[in-house]
Amino acid sequence: MSEIQSSQAPEPVGAYPHARRVGNLLFLSGVGPRKRGSSEIPGVTLDDQRRIVRYDIEQQCHAVFQNVRFILEDAGARWEDLVDVTVFLTNMKQDFPVFNAIYAQYFKTDQPCRTTVEVNALPTPIAIELKCIAAIR
Repeated sequence: MSEIQSSQAPEPVGAYPHARRVGNLLFLSGVGPRKRGSSEIPGVTLDDQRRIVRYDIEQQCHAVFQNVRFILEDAGARWEDLVDVTVFLTNMKQDFPVFNAIYAQYFKTDQPCRTTVEVNALPTPIAIELKCIAAIR
């Protein structure tokens, strides 16, 4: 088993690695849309109490996919190696149609299995998080 810490993806918000490789499988920890070196979240406006005032799910989706790609690259994997994606959305009714359209742009071929669930909240003020598994060739 080897632990992967990406030099490009945002720092984890807890005591966990970006990913862990076991044999030819790569398990990514939950990936959000933050940028490395910043607590700012793309497309999110917060009030003084750090509550979400508004957010842009499209910006967050693109940022999350980029962060997944960063982790895969730093682990020696490719986007096409993804075999399973679990998606956590905080507002399924509002955000799923936008997310689903963007997801289709990123996965035109080599589509991984996918599960999408709505959650009440995520650990930081974000609207989307991905949990991924890749099979490294």
